[in-house]
Amino acid sequence: MTSAIDLHGPAHVARYLETDGADGHDWRHGTTVLLLTTVGRRSGEARTSPLIYREWDGALIVVASKGGADKPPAWFLNLAAHPEVGVQVRADRFPARARIATAEEKPAMWAAMVEAWPDYDAYQQRTDRDIPVVVLERV
Repeated sequence: MTSAIDLHGPAHVARYLETDGADGHDWRHGTTVLLLTTVGRRSGEARTSPLIYREWDGALIVVASKGGADKPPAWFLNLAAHPEVGVQVRADRFPARARIATAEEKPAMWAAMVEAWPDYDAYQQRTDRDIPVVVLERV
């Protein structure tokens, strides 16, 4: 069986769900992954994405990078339309409210995320889009 370390997208989500994150939470280069479930802004259907995260002052933070693409990831567009989201960290599943980090918050949060995944700086250099940090606050 392939480890979740080698999986991406739907296959990573499936393994994470099957194992309550025992396989899938700990990912490449010492990063950790949560599952974020948003409501499709057009379809109204639940969409789940595996995202690198860090804890931050009682909340969780993720980066809407899409590898430095000029357009943001679909999950970000979805939560902009419907900020009530579902989060899973290992076996802990809970509702949360998503918001974009403020200009004051972002520099320190960005630094923490770059420490977790250094490629975020390269992703930002690939695009003129200001890549947001998203704060997930448990409801």
